[in-house]
Amino acid sequence: MRPIPWILTIAALFSVVWSIEKGTNENPSVIPTKPSQPSKYYANRREVFNIGTNVILMCSNKTWNEIFYVTWNITVRGHSCRISSSNDGQKSVNTCKDGKSLQNTSRVQPYLHIPNFSADDVGLYMCESPYNGGSENYNINVSITVAPKISAWLEGNDSDMVAFCRAEQGNPAANISWSPAVNTSVEITQESDGFFTVESRLSEEEFPENLTCIISHQLWSQDKTLVPDWNKTKTVAKAHLALAYTGVVGVVLVILAGFLYFVLKKPTLLPLCQQTDTSRSKPPVTDEVEEVEPYASYVQRVNSIYN
Repeated sequence: MRPIPWILTIAALFSVVWSIEKGTNENPSVIPTKPSQPSKYYANRREVFNIGTNVILMCSNKTWNEIFYVTWNITVRGHSCRISSSNDGQKSVNTCKDGKSLQNTSRVQPYLHIPNFSADDVGLYMCESPYNGGSENYNINVSITVAPKISAWLEGNDSDMVAFCRAEQGNPAANISWSPAVNTSVEITQESDGFFTVESRLSEEEFPENLTCIISHQLWSQDKTLVPDWNKTKTVAKAHLALAYTGVVGVVLVILAGFLYFVLKKPTLLPLCQQTDTSRSKPPVTDEVEEVEPYASYVQRVNSIYN
């Protein structure tokens, strides 16, 4: 019965060696891992700003301690320029030269500053801001908000009148309606500078006494109401008549100035004309001398004979 413990000891040693080899082969720490790729974020944005305001455009919420550099490529009205800077401030570029600049917030976050925003600043702003592990890229379409100039008037005669309501040089385009509600035509025109002119016409045989034009725009907290009446039409007609009268008076003054110039120059021209006519009517003096001298010599000869 003694050989049994030796057999058990040998079996135990074999089981331990087998378990160690199995565990070593299944160790997950020896499985290779792939390095992570840097992430790049792309996005399109649209921003609208009021005219005359100071504009701030952000490319990233990260601070200078987190990013490597910021670059803005700007295209406005067919003109392109670039503004960029690095986190150490040693590589700065600004080719815009129109007041745009890179500035920092109180948390040292870079942003693009546009002072006194105008129609010349409308365009495409593309920015890039790389950081450790990725980068942020934005295409920002920037536009402007401008309140339109509004007017309303009547044209025609008592039997056939047309009411006009206009909102011009605004952005975005204004909305026009009439009260009481009637069927009207609305025409929207985009000008070459990018602004919009909206005009509505109302043609009726007889307009209600309380006819009003209602104009709404994004910049206004309340709608504007205009009343087209004959007083405004007469004022416009008077302005056109005054302009035409001014033109006629100008032409008359030019004619009078030319006539006075001729009259003032006439006395200096008359003596020259009279002198020329007189010189032509009188015979030359030399001819008279030639005709008298033969007769005088003849008289002298006759007298000498008688003497």
